[in-house]
Amino acid sequence: MATKFRVTVIKDRCKGCNLCIDECPVKILVQGSELNSRGLLAIEVKDSSLCTGCRRCATVCPDVAIRIEMEV
Repeated sequence: MATKFRVTVIKDRCKGCNLCIDECPVKILVQGSELNSRGLLAIEVKDSSLCTGCRRCATVCPDVAIRIEMEV
């Protein structure tokens, strides 16, 4: 049974720098279409089920706006 991960973007922390989009090896993060409380386009998760749990996106995020959790 493969381990599954849930990716959560804390939209109000995200400044839309796109570093996580560039870093994700499976390309599940995309530029959002709605403004957050800071008036910026926050990143959105396209398909969390494809996440491998590498946490590269969370590591590169300067605003600590991404959480990766293992689903049980």
